[in-house]
Amino acid sequence: MDKEEIISKLLAGEMKLYQIDKFSENATEALDIRREFIEKYSDCELSQIANYTLDMEMAMAKNIENPIGTVQIPIGVAGPLKINGEHAKDDFFVPLATSEGALVASINRGCSAITAAGGANARVIADKMTRAPVIKTESLVEAVKVKQWFEDKFEELKEIAESTTSHGKLIKIDPIIIVGNYVYPRFVYSTGDSMGMNMVTIATEKVLEKLYKDLGVHAIALSGNLCVDKKPSAINIVEGRGKTVVADILIPEDIVRTKLKTTAKAIEEVNIAKNLIGSAAAGSMAYNAHFANMIGAIFLATGQDEAHVVEGSLGITTAEDKDGDLYFSVNMPDLPIATIGGGTRLETANEGLKIIDCAGSEKVGKFAEIVISTVLAGELSLIGALAAGHLAKAHKELGR
Repeated sequence: MDKEEIISKLLAGEMKLYQIDKFSENATEALDIRREFIEKYSDCELSQIANYTLDMEMAMAKNIENPIGTVQIPIGVAGPLKINGEHAKDDFFVPLATSEGALVASINRGCSAITAAGGANARVIADKMTRAPVIKTESLVEAVKVKQWFEDKFEELKEIAESTTSHGKLIKIDPIIIVGNYVYPRFVYSTGDSMGMNMVTIATEKVLEKLYKDLGVHAIALSGNLCVDKKPSAINIVEGRGKTVVADILIPEDIVRTKLKTTAKAIEEVNIAKNLIGSAAAGSMAYNAHFANMIGAIFLATGQDEAHVVEGSLGITTAEDKDGDLYFSVNMPDLPIATIGGGTRLETANEGLKIIDCAGSEKVGKFAEIVISTVLAGELSLIGALAAGHLAKAHKELGR
């Protein structure tokens, strides 16, 4: 069939979008036909969506289905940001993809204050990726047997899980929660440079095959939501997921005054009233000002799974007046990131990672420390602006 015939069949409902590939010479031709169909169906022109440089044939193999083009988001840089990490030890210009005016400028101000004060301390304190299936048994008694089976056979199950991957390591299966006749075991893995969701899913499935063989019970879902993936949760705050990272800095009084135009005492009070008490009053799980702004912008610029922004937004900001100097810190217990695989293989995302020398293997620790330090800069700037009464003024001046 030629292009016009395919589009006619699509408009008539006689063909599905995914079937276009069978009648096309290559992925690019199929993409163009699909987009032209959408233009006709929606009565619009998609000339900008059609304008891209990505290798869409490669993207279709791993990253997207039914593509019609790409979306473009402006990328800015904030920096230099000096980091005194275990893995990140340098001055960095951080790529940030966003359409929110004033965000990059705000983060840049925080970078300036941090760098002037000698740099942010940053550390990765844990590496965990989780998968928690839900298993149905006949009764509570059987559920307890399943729980005991996981506990007694851990070393054997660890070997089975790790046989599916060259990178993943099963750290523990804990907690194992029983609700009636349902069992929720939380498998916890380390996954190295990969974010690891696919890795731990495949490994966990292999263990569940052994469970069925031994006890004749099966999982009714590979994810029972105890993971907890792409949702805010208390267990991820307490136990951690992805990379657990922390950053802090002590900023001298003169830098607080010249760079942030306020005082340590004022920042401390705003942080307590807003991030701690205000968040508690709202029943929030995130005791911070705007972690999601920095996480979202970095994720889009570097090919991370954007749905994990909800997890990255969890964390606590602290501020303390130390005789005029400002102690400021952020913690992020749940940061699922990668420097290989997934969206990081897309050309623009890979270039974003290259800006901070985080593309490829053995880079994820460095990337995590850069992310948390950027969050520190963004939090510092916003809380400083609120303390100085400059927030509305900054947005007004930038025409937002």
